[in-house]
Amino acid sequence: MNQAQLDRLALEAAIQQAEKSLAEGGIPIGGCLMTPTGEIVARGHNLRVQTGDPTAHGETATIRSAGRRRDWHTLTMATTLSPCAMCSGTAVLHRLKRVVIGENRTFQGREDWLREAGIEVVVLDDPRCVALMRDFIAARPELWDEDIGVPPER
Repeated sequence: MNQAQLDRLALEAAIQQAEKSLAEGGIPIGGCLMTPTGEIVARGHNLRVQTGDPTAHGETATIRSAGRRRDWHTLTMATTLSPCAMCSGTAVLHRLKRVVIGENRTFQGREDWLREAGIEVVVLDDPRCVALMRDFIAARPELWDEDIGVPPER
């Protein structure tokens, strides 16, 4: 498999996780960690609503599910949405090699931090990822604002 095919495989796993989160009543953001040979070593999705943990974003949950590792620097993280500052920081902290992003139209995260840290960033602009977030934000704007730290209107 070439790199583009591996990226698509990783994103498919992340999309499945996003759909799982949505079905659980959560934020539809999913992630996947993959080795350079295409082995998926971890999956995760946003669990903030389900667990009440404000740090349980999709990428963070994915990294938590990977457990202790020594090969972070070789791994690709696929995520359905451009990672926020916290999740980008987690990727930088663990020195991930690459981050594949499903879409960054509905939310522009801290891709700049990833690039500055030497992480390769690939944005696939996947229409399914865009639709998942657009539909969710339209249906639950207050929950989305809470997830990204937007204060309630007064």
